[in-house]
Amino acid sequence: MLRSSHAFAALLAVALPTSTSAAAPRSFKGEYTVSFLGLSVAKATFSSSYEGDTYSIDGSVSSAGLATIFDDTRGTISSKGRILGAQLQPEAFRADYKSGKKTSMIDIQFANGAVTATKVVPAPRKRNPRNWIPLGANDLASVLDPMAATVIHADSLDKVCGRTVKLYDGEMRANLTLTHDSNGSTSVRGYKGDTVTCKMGFEPVAGYRKNRKALNYLKNRSRIMVTFAPVGQTGVYAPIHATVSTKIGTLTVSAERFEATE
Repeated sequence: MLRSSHAFAALLAVALPTSTSAAAPRSFKGEYTVSFLGLSVAKATFSSSYEGDTYSIDGSVSSAGLATIFDDTRGTISSKGRILGAQLQPEAFRADYKSGKKTSMIDIQFANGAVTATKVVPAPRKRNPRNWIPLGANDLASVLDPMAATVIHADSLDKVCGRTVKLYDGEMRANLTLTHDSNGSTSVRGYKGDTVTCKMGFEPVAGYRKNRKALNYLKNRSRIMVTFAPVGQTGVYAPIHATVSTKIGTLTVSAERFEATE
């Protein structure tokens, strides 16, 4: 199934701009606000560094505003890997978070683009084989973790959309399909310029329970829009704004800072 913590990590992990150059180390900073029904519910900050053909990123997320009354969640997220041409190849992903008194962890290890080990704490409950879609032998090959999945390598802004991203969040495999919606522009701290907005389709593949209402809504009815901006002259594009419609309202992620720090 799609754990709320997994979705939270995937939605917040929007600051992974990656250099494909083997030049001097580069670092980037992203600061985001998450709002629901117009009210701030979370904050996220990510710092990325890149040297040669390797990348690493560390981030922190926390609930904010009225959300802290109902679910005080705080956590850290990290991802590292290699850059092979125009492709990211994750090596490790980890998310540690605490919601109230409950602590949780997701750890994913990769080798040659495939998942080799996954550890989730607390361990998932036993699945009912009658309604559970298990992971197949080929489902965890050439996949991206929730942070790497948000990065697009493209020759130009017009070529950002028109692709499918294979996401693995530690339990579920899903395909995220990006189709072009519109072009525009924006201005935030660290960036002022052109953007492109893609409509995102969500298709669960394996590692989930059939007929789950939340997943069916995301697949069939939710309107997910992601706006990308270029990260300097690297040829990489990262989300600067995103919205996800739900049955009870719209979740919005907006960058307050989007800039290179070196």
